Amino acid sequence: MTARTHYAHGEPCWADLQTRDVPAAKQFYGRVFGWTFTDLPTPDGRSYAQAFLGQDLVAVIAPQNPLQEAAGTHGQWNVYLAATDAEEVAEDAVHAGGKLEFGPEHVADTGVLAFVSPPGGGTTGIWQAGTHTGSHRFNEPGALAWAELLTTEPQAAVGFFQQLFGHDVTEYPQDDGGSYWTLIVNGDEVAGIVPAEEGDDAGWQVYFGVSDLRKAADAAVEAGGELLVEPDDNPEKGSLATIMDPQGGVLSLIQV
Repeated sequence: MTARTHYAHGEPCWADLQTRDVPAAKQFYGRVFGWTFTDLPTPDGRSYAQAFLGQDLVAVIAPQNPLQEAAGTHGQWNVYLAATDAEEVAEDAVHAGGKLEFGPEHVADTGVLAFVSPPGGGTTGIWQAGTHTGSHRFNEPGALAWAELLTTEPQAAVGFFQQLFGHDVTEYPQDDGGSYWTLIVNGDEVAGIVPAEEGDDAGWQVYFGVSDLRKAADAAVEAGGELLVEPDDNPEKGSLATIMDPQGGVLSLIQV
């Protein structure tokens, strides 16, 4: 396997978890994915954990900010799209009908960070790489493999990302009369846009790869998590399941 050292403009490049209990989350995801961890200090004196597969960095588990803690917010996975110029993307977000929620801000020499949201909501991280390019593995067991945005305004969200990143788009009509859209970079489908159910909050669903879907789902339950979507009886490549960790973070698994 070859470590990823570059992500194109508009590709999902990174995912991290904000949670109220970093040690507990480390135990849970370590059992599901076989991650090992390195703990590092945060500026406010707490710590966050880098998650590794072998020597390859694949995710971070970080503490919630004080506002999230006070509100009792459940764990939340964040998705980041690679950008050649985060400041330009941040400026364009408002003109494209979305919102700039944070930044852009330089994170030491690791890169430039911003958070934007498209029409209809769905906080999206923007990452301009410095020394940190993103996940060192992609679409492999234990690594980020796919991401899709659930939103009540899917067509507006598609247009938003097209304006910011120049994505090509494929629309897949569904049996219920709706559509599923994919964002395309250099000919490859890199993310999905999904109509949300009425009353559901907009947000990104993150998928991590596993080699054995049933085994990973069972490990999640044994580690104290909950199965929200059961795997098929005979999983194969592309089969899915969805889990919730003990702190409420929701993550989908895909057999790769």
